[in-house]
Amino acid sequence: MNKPLRAVAIFCGLLVLGLLIRANWLQYVRAPELASDTKNRRVQIEQFATPRGDIVVGGRAVTGSKETESTDLKFKRTYADGPMYAPVTGYASQAQGMTLLEKTYDSILTGKDDRLAFQRFADVVSGEGRRPGSVVTTIDPKAQKAAWDGLTDLKGARGAVVALDPQTGKVLAMVSAPSYDPSTFAGSTFKESDRFVALDKKKNKPLANRALRETYPPGSTFKILTAAAALEHGIVTDVDARTDAVSPYPLPQSTNKIGSEAGDAVCNKASMKTAMQYSCNNVFLDAASKLGQEKMRETAEKFGFNEDVYSDDFGDLLATKSLYPEDLDKPGTALTGMGQGSLTSTPMQMALVTAGIANDGKVMQPYVVDEVKGPDLDTLEKTEPAVMSEAVSAETAQKVQEMMEFTAKEGSARRAQIDGITVGGKTGTAQRGVDVNDEVPYGWFVSYGKKDDGSSVAVAVFIDPTDMDISREDISGGGLGAPIAKSVMKAVLKS
Repeated sequence: MNKPLRAVAIFCGLLVLGLLIRANWLQYVRAPELASDTKNRRVQIEQFATPRGDIVVGGRAVTGSKETESTDLKFKRTYADGPMYAPVTGYASQAQGMTLLEKTYDSILTGKDDRLAFQRFADVVSGEGRRPGSVVTTIDPKAQKAAWDGLTDLKGARGAVVALDPQTGKVLAMVSAPSYDPSTFAGSTFKESDRFVALDKKKNKPLANRALRETYPPGSTFKILTAAAALEHGIVTDVDARTDAVSPYPLPQSTNKIGSEAGDAVCNKASMKTAMQYSCNNVFLDAASKLGQEKMRETAEKFGFNEDVYSDDFGDLLATKSLYPEDLDKPGTALTGMGQGSLTSTPMQMALVTAGIANDGKVMQPYVVDEVKGPDLDTLEKTEPAVMSEAVSAETAQKVQEMMEFTAKEGSARRAQIDGITVGGKTGTAQRGVDVNDEVPYGWFVSYGKKDDGSSVAVAVFIDPTDMDISREDISGGGLGAPIAKSVMKAVLKS
């Protein structure tokens, strides 16, 4: 063979070798990755080739599937009470992808989970085709409806409600308003895609999950955590004893003095119990200042701040971290005592704080999925309650309960009272913006309810009144949030 032909032969041989290596690389090394890639049309075709499994609330499926006119994406998702349950279910859209439970448990809901392998084989043999599993949630439908109705009755309000079982961590209600109906963009038509784009562009952010994914200054609801920190670290030993915190309170290293809505006559050198009752700022500013940033942050972190509320095992249910910042100066630390400054929290986080106080200082890991079931309703996975942290001692928690219950009986949380139920509550109005008069404040309310039989519920209500037709003077956690919290607690404890 002459030299030119030999060179061509070698070159062609190298090309063939390269093709063989590439083919084997794709077939054996990258195959799993490519097979699950969302941009792979075959993956999408398989996802929507059969009806999806159910997401169940209170024994009723709140999701379904219906046939489409598409030649390859044969079924699309449907939702019952879609806007009310959207912060729990998320969406499964042929064009927009998936979120929350739909995404995290997609393998179960499509029947492709490895735990269903034997079932899939049996279904093929019997000719039934692939059958999906189902996801059973912890949501209490009555509590969810009470929360949803309460928020949507406040015309124009943006907000969220989270209700927890303090003893187990079960999420009993989780709503966000305004919301959206996932059914309206579940398919892949141009019209459905346009609907999603329109929702995404709305100023009031209906696609946002305010319960889990948005953070805000918690305002005076954070005072229950400041009180717990002060008691736990011995800054306060008697909640009925007068303090030396003057009102208005001189902010450390500043010429600013901070007053309270209740007035100086009530708040000046008030006891912590009275300060909780009237939401006096000075006592909590002083407590945080005396505790210092490290002890304040340590207590906040024990309740879940600066941590993932859900572990990575919960996939797309991971909540945005609530933050108690590091390296705060003295005035910044003092401001966190009243829930202002650089502090931010999700409604889920404040529900956790409240639940931890109600559960004698023990914070339980929140969870929204009770069981995962196979096609024949056999249990594949059962969530067991787990302790997230021992945030404070039972003695400390019970003293905070005493103050919160007094506040519900004699103070700013009276509108949450329920006959026959022990209620503890705390209002909150959180300022925002560099100039506090630039924007309307947020309204917060946290509470718990307990029955004599030991059953209980903790609730956090957050309200952003930006789009409401309401005067600044009428914005308060007690006025706007307490009635919602009351209705949710009644739904859980009086049903």
